[in-house]
Formats: sequence, C-alpha cells, structure tokens
Amino acid sequence: MPAGLDGAPGSPGLPAALHARPVTHYENFPVASWLCPPSLREPIAAIYAFARTADDLADEGDATAAERLEALDGYAKELHRVAAGEPPQARWAEVFGPLQGAIRTHSLPVALLEDLLSAFTQDVLRTSEGLTYADRTLLLDYCRRSADPVGRLLLHLYGITDPLALRRSDAICTALQLVNFWQDLSVDLPRGRHYVTDADLARFGIDRALLQRRPLSPQARALVADCALWARELMVEGAGLVHQLPGRVGWELRLVVQGGLRILDKVEAMRGDSLWRRPVLGAGDWLRMAVRAVAM
Repeated sequence: MPAGLDGAPGSPGLPAALHARPVTHYENFPVASWLCPPSLREPIAAIYAFARTADDLADEGDATAAERLEALDGYAKELHRVAAGEPPQARWAEVFGPLQGAIRTHSLPVALLEDLLSAFTQDVLRTSEGLTYADRTLLLDYCRRSADPVGRLLLHLYGITDPLALRRSDAICTALQLVNFWQDLSVDLPRGRHYVTDADLARFGIDRALLQRRPLSPQARALVADCALWARELMVEGAGLVHQLPGRVGWELRLVVQGGLRILDKVEAMRGDSLWRRPVLGAGDWLRMAVRAVAM
C-alpha cells in the first residue's frame, strides 16, 4: 500500500492526511482526551492542529517577521481554499485535510478560524515593532480573537448556542490565554513580547525598561500577583460552564479549568520568580487537578 494511505487505527481505508495529528506539544490541560466523546475527537484534534500550527508559524523558530507574515498569509489562503471545497495542498495537508473534513461534516464557522489567524498575525506585527498594549481592554480584544474562538468552535461541535454558555466559554478561554501569558513571562520578556499592559505597569510604578530586566522587587512581585488574580477571576467567572456541558465533555472541561488554576497557583507561589522560571505541571499536579475537578 502506498505511504500515507494505510489509514489510522479504527478508521480503515482513510488516508493518513485526513486524520488529525496527535497532540504532542506540552499543554496545561487535556486536548481531545479519552474524556472527549469519540465522535468528536477527530474534529477537536483538527481544530487544535490548525491553531497550534498557526501559533508555531507566528512564534517558533528563527524566521524573520516578514517570513512569518508570508507563511501566515499562505496559511489563511489555504484555509479559504479548503473551506471552498478545494483539495488541500501538500504543504499543510496534515492540518487542512482533517480540518476540511470537520468544516464539511460539522459546518464549522470559518470566521472563528479566521479570527485566530488575525490574532497570530497581530502578534507578529506587534512583536516586530516592539509595540505594547496600553490597557487591559486592548489585551482582551486580542484574547477575543486568539483564544475565545476555540471555545466557541467546541461549543458549536457540542451543539450548544446558549448565550450564557458562550459568555462563560469566552471567560474561560480568555483566562487560559492570560494564564499562558503569566506562565511564559520568563520566555516572552527576553524576546520582546509584551503582554503586561502599560496601565498595569503604571499602577505599580514600574518602567517597562525595568521590567525587561525582570526585577524581583516588591512592586514586580505585586504586579505578577495582580495579573494572576485577574486571570483567576475570569476563570472562576466562566467555571459554571462545566455544569452546562453534558457527560464526559463537562468532565474534560473541569480538568481544563483546573489546569489553568493550578498554573496560577504556581505563579502565585513563586512570588515573582516566574519572571525568571516557567512553571509547569507535573504528575502530582494532575492528581490534584482531578480531585479538584470532582469537587467542582
């Protein structure tokens, strides 16, 4: 049998390019795990692969900003091609083959996928130009496109359109994006990626040039703690969504919420050291998350 045509386990005869790739990146929460309904694992993995690959185009490696923007533009054009029913091209066939199947089978809103690419493109532009976010309102607008579409796509797959559920989903997804920002301070600041807003720096009397040196002053510790609290409050605001989702879907979301909260626990416990060291989840954390998930 020709390479790539052997089919994935459990789906005999389907080309490998039509199956979403397994999740291999480190994540703070489960993605398309055994808790997810089997019928939705493929489309969820396809959405994840689309978003993760776009994020990598915007962020990973040593490409120039111009090269990243060119790649993202090609990626967006490929999205429009497969959404129109054209076969995926070879470059990203492993991403767009499964995604095209999900779009066709589940009528995924392509506009939400476009929002993700808009955010990644914005990230490249702002980083290359050394731009910062003036206040939390502007940062939340970025999160609205970089994170919230993922939750809305998942609710679409689950057939949930309730306005309260959508608001709670947005709160959770924005919180997860903020968690990622505060988890990655030690990585982003040296690379000139600015997510701590100008207004927050001013409130704590910290100059951005000083923040770049990652001081462990009382003011810097208080700033990091306040940012973590902001993310925690949003997560708690959206947490009621776990009771609106049926069966295993709700249980997977409980672990997602607890994963974000556990990272915030670590950021807070480090008392500003997250400016220098990136907190991650270990095996013991997953057990704690499971216990907390049951108690929600």
